[in-house]
Amino acid sequence: MEIRRIGSQPSVKGPSEWFTGTVRIDPLFQAPDPALVQGASVTFEPGARTAWHTHPLGQTLIVTAGCGWVQREGGPIEEIHPGDVVWFSPGEKHWHGATPTTAMTHIAIQEKKDGQVVDWMEQVSDALYR
Repeated sequence: MEIRRIGSQPSVKGPSEWFTGTVRIDPLFQAPDPALVQGASVTFEPGARTAWHTHPLGQTLIVTAGCGWVQREGGPIEEIHPGDVVWFSPGEKHWHGATPTTAMTHIAIQEKKDGQVVDWMEQVSDALYR
């Protein structure tokens, strides 16, 4: 058994290659090999969002605070609130973030496949976001 204290790993700023706006990533856990799962708490300030991306084994988001938006490629922008759980299928192109006026925090859970958890793509344009 291993016990880790949440908050024992430093927060990191979401890099501009993967995010628009101010984003803070707080690592929560990364299971030791051979397990594949990892999780982080991600906070998006108003207007902040991810770039388009996919996950080789899918992703689960658990919204813990605020109000946000998610969008799957070809689908509408959907509003998310605390308590909502969002599942993106393996390889499903999507983005997520805060609304223009309200910050949003979610826990993101995903698994590694061949050492990779995410494939980052193009930024979400301001025109699409608004």
